[in-house]
Amino acid sequence: METFIALGVLIAFIFIVLWKTAVIVPQRMEYVVERLGKYRKTLQAGLHILIPFFDRVAYKRSLKEEPIDIAAQTGITSDNVTLEVDGVLYLQVIDTKKSAYGIDNYHFAAAQLAQTSLRSAIGKIELDKTFEARETLNGQVVQALDEAAENWGVKVLRYEIKDIKPPRTVLEAMEKQMKAEREKRAEIARSEAIKQATINKAEGDRAEAIFLSEGEKMKRINEAEGKAQEILLVAEATALGIRKVAEAMSMPGGTEAANLEVAKSYITQFGNLAKENNTMIVPSNLTDVTSMVAAAMSTIKQVKKTAPRPARQASAPRPHAPQA
Repeated sequence: METFIALGVLIAFIFIVLWKTAVIVPQRMEYVVERLGKYRKTLQAGLHILIPFFDRVAYKRSLKEEPIDIAAQTGITSDNVTLEVDGVLYLQVIDTKKSAYGIDNYHFAAAQLAQTSLRSAIGKIELDKTFEARETLNGQVVQALDEAAENWGVKVLRYEIKDIKPPRTVLEAMEKQMKAEREKRAEIARSEAIKQATINKAEGDRAEAIFLSEGEKMKRINEAEGKAQEILLVAEATALGIRKVAEAMSMPGGTEAANLEVAKSYITQFGNLAKENNTMIVPSNLTDVTSMVAAAMSTIKQVKKTAPRPARQASAPRPHAPQA
């Protein structure tokens, strides 16, 4: 019986020794080992054997990137507006020994320093610029933290502002300002549209007036050319007729034919005049057609004498026609 008890005690002692001496460090982890309360070494991933009752694992550090939630805090801008700002801080342990002995709690220290740095950065800008200057604020916080965390064995990777909450009254004023700005832009857009429409209409009216005037000009030119052509053709036809009449009168029997034509025309026109008018002026020598024809032929001969005659080739003399 005593043998079994002794064996059990021995097994328990061996188990405790193994428990105290064998240490397995997971991947991306580092353990700080102290011997009799003094720093001994830093254990990396793998199996390690320690001296029992002398060595102990004092600190365990993760080498992964760690996100830390930064609680909402108040900050005052340069134009004296109070804001509530919260964010997320990302850091990573790069020196396990410094993170264990350089500061007591680097998570708490980093969070507090992030809050104070952010308040200081917000106090340098105005309210209207805080929303568009997030990248600048994030960079200033990271720069301030990185300088202080160098002694902690910690690397500050980045800081991101999650939300910025101005007071309710400021929000209402900003909404009114944005609404007024939108209405202003809409009014400007409408006025620009009206302006452009007016310009387009004026240009259209101008082009239409130009086209109409050009059309009217071409119409008048065409009409003038047509009238000129008509006058020219009528003149040429009249001249040709006169020439033909003159040539016919110079031929044998031409004068007698002209006398007959004038008499016929006189009688015809006088008859038409009698049909169309109830009142007419009758010449005293109404029945003396011969005298009227003679007067007309005298006029024709006078015109014929004064008009220039075209040159003709010499020809054999023709016999004179007997006069009436």
